[in-house]
Amino acid sequence: MSRTCELTAKAVMSGNNVSHANNKTKRRFLPNLVNVTLISEALNQNVRLRISANALRSVEHRGGLDAFLAKADAKELSQRARLLKKQIAKKLVEQPAA
Repeated sequence: MSRTCELTAKAVMSGNNVSHANNKTKRRFLPNLVNVTLISEALNQNVRLRISANALRSVEHRGGLDAFLAKADAKELSQRARLLKKQIAKKLVEQPAA
């Protein structure tokens, strides 16, 4: 499992530890990933995702998983999230007609 957020594509970054003597050694900055279960109101099901804590705040701010995926750029999303986005969009198109 890669250390990448499924919704925002936030991934591992590299940089330097810099000591008081200005010695530099390589280090990795890991994203704060959490396993969460989000509810899709359009699909009426729970979805398990591995997302960053920042993405979780964004999802809540936008009003839920469905609203977040509607506005999200497909390039940033993981394969599973793209599939969810398509399913939700399809379901929302069908709902008003029924």
